Amino acid sequence: MIAERLQKLVDEMVERGVLFDDAVHEFEKRFIVRVLSQNDGSLGKTAECLGIHRNTLTRKMAEYKIKRRAA
Repeated sequence: MIAERLQKLVDEMVERGVLFDDAVHEFEKRFIVRVLSQNDGSLGKTAECLGIHRNTLTRKMAEYKIKRRAA
């Protein structure tokens, strides 16, 4: 089910000429925001759920201008 939905999204993005880097950045940003919200803004819990180091999460949040706020 998810694979089919993802394939349709990828097909649409390719047809519209979305660049790979733009697609990856948008996905990564939205994923981080969602998991951060799920963890009430806890960087440690969010990093653990994402499987990345807390410093990496902090760097990516700065890169994507994601603000830390409790849900």
